[in-house]
Amino acid sequence: MSDANELLTLVPKAAAKQSMKDFKSDQEVRWCPGCGDYAVLAAVQGFMPELGLAKENIVFVSGIGCSSRFPYYMNTYGMHSIHGRAPAIATGLATSRRDLSVWVVTGDGDALSIGGNHLIHALRRNVNLKILLFNNRIYGLTKGQYSPTSELGKITKSTPMGSLDAPFNPVSLAIGAEASFVARTVDSDRKHLTEVLRQAADHPGTALVEIYQNCNIFNDGAFDVLKDKQQAEEAVIRLEHGQPIRFGAEGSKGVVRDPATGDLQVVPVTPENESRILVHDAHAASPTTAFALSRLADPDTLHHTPIGVLRSVERPVYDTLMSDQLDRAVEQQGKGDLSKVLAGGDTWTVVG
Repeated sequence: MSDANELLTLVPKAAAKQSMKDFKSDQEVRWCPGCGDYAVLAAVQGFMPELGLAKENIVFVSGIGCSSRFPYYMNTYGMHSIHGRAPAIATGLATSRRDLSVWVVTGDGDALSIGGNHLIHALRRNVNLKILLFNNRIYGLTKGQYSPTSELGKITKSTPMGSLDAPFNPVSLAIGAEASFVARTVDSDRKHLTEVLRQAADHPGTALVEIYQNCNIFNDGAFDVLKDKQQAEEAVIRLEHGQPIRFGAEGSKGVVRDPATGDLQVVPVTPENESRILVHDAHAASPTTAFALSRLADPDTLHHTPIGVLRSVERPVYDTLMSDQLDRAVEQQGKGDLSKVLAGGDTWTVVG
């Protein structure tokens, strides 16, 4: 058997030509009819052949929730794991088997409530993971309680008089945790979703993609303002690296920086202020502007919601750093002896 350090340097197998069908498992897909998860599943299955990897070199790890049934429906390796712990389990896998493409599928409750610490530490470490965070702003699996992303005052089975909790903004949270790649997309926009997945897959390190996903049973219509063609034109800010941040009918609105406060503002574009419209720089070393962009969306109305890649920067990847450290240890000290560790000076013998 190969030793642990050799496993870290395995090369992923290239795959013969594959199609979407190759990534569909034989399991019956069991979500509520009309659930947004179907659209995300189809987009991911359709995208997987682009990786050019053999199916045995791809792994999906999930926690608990509606979205976490995902591994059953992917014809790859996978694990339906523990509530909130998918990033921790995936971290162990990604760091010990660098020949694998490791994906985490989680929800707003799974990732941001019981799994909050696991998520932020995976992001700050920059493990080579791709994290798909399905956000429907509700607990769907347990039948409609409020979640960490539910809006203030949300009336649910667990908050009959309205939620008192200020909601998390997952994108803001990820940027604050020093994530090297942060993006947002929408379940019903197949083209945009696929493009974001493509960029996330190409990114070395942790990539977090928040996917606004509709729960048509317990929180139907939560993102209608971003999906209705007429409303979306005035509400959705489509970010493209290197392009001015403009939206609305014929680009009539734009994002500028207030010279007095440094905050970002949405303004009607005029000849006088056109030169002040920000140009999106997803690769900026400072996370300041990306964070400010993430704060534009009002949590109640969702007007002025940026979608696309907010931040994509290069940082050392944890898996590579760990492998290099192991190599240096072997060079300096030789291969370790497990029996010496187990019987070393910091052990005790317990006698009855």
